[in-house]
Amino acid sequence: MKILVTGYTGQLGYDVVQRGLENGLSIVGIGSKELDITNETAVHRYVKELNPDAIIHCAAYTAVDKAEDNKKECWDINVEGTKHLAKAASDIDAKFVYISSDYVFNGEGEMPFKETDKVSPIGYYGLTKYEGEETVKQLLDKWFVIRISWVFGINGNNFVKTMLRLAETKKELSVVGDQVGSPTYTYDLAKLIIDMVQSEKYGVYHASNEGYCSWAEFAQEIFTQTNFNVKVNSIITDEYPTRAKRPKNSRMFKEKLSENGFTPLPKWQDALKHYLNELNQEVR
Repeated sequence: MKILVTGYTGQLGYDVVQRGLENGLSIVGIGSKELDITNETAVHRYVKELNPDAIIHCAAYTAVDKAEDNKKECWDINVEGTKHLAKAASDIDAKFVYISSDYVFNGEGEMPFKETDKVSPIGYYGLTKYEGEETVKQLLDKWFVIRISWVFGINGNNFVKTMLRLAETKKELSVVGDQVGSPTYTYDLAKLIIDMVQSEKYGVYHASNEGYCSWAEFAQEIFTQTNFNVKVNSIITDEYPTRAKRPKNSRMFKEKLSENGFTPLPKWQDALKHYLNELNQEVR
């Protein structure tokens, strides 16, 4: 099976390529330097020449706050770029995996969101991810939409790396405690995506590590597992204003995975432990 992976220079795209190679698949990872996905002609030419059996679309504009001001760039990448790739996939009858986000929901309440729940994004980034979903559904028959949250992986910046960096100089940190969701370890998610793309169980899925926590609880677990003596003060969202509004409830139901024969991702605490070991090995 030949697979094209966009966003190879990012956290998820990098791990998808690594897991694909480990599974003996013919897999090509590209970044924006190799292909500008906002250029429709270039996308169609590249995909036609490569002729993959599947496209795993990990590339995205993910700067949530900047998206509120850089709307055209965000739209061009997340919606137009996705449209170009989806059309190209349709032309060669390739499967398509689109990576979406918990930001398509309004983040209200405390119940986990189901795949079938109404989407109602509260920020521009979330809007573009939702529009990307709709584009894929309209243009393709063989598609997977995977909504994820709170991503961390070896290849890039993330919350875990930020906390570890701050712990080098800080003995006390204030972290938001009224936003609750599930961290997603790209190593675990990539294995699921590789399994999924080799199936024909199409549809919308929620995929993050098992269990829920607040950002403050996530930070505390990072320091506990790394033996950093840092006090975490849990604060409310209003005490940490950001350009874009954040969903307070990012909980998502993930039962559809097991219902379709896929293995749920490990508990987020176990994922964090694995990731910290991965970081240590990289340092050595």
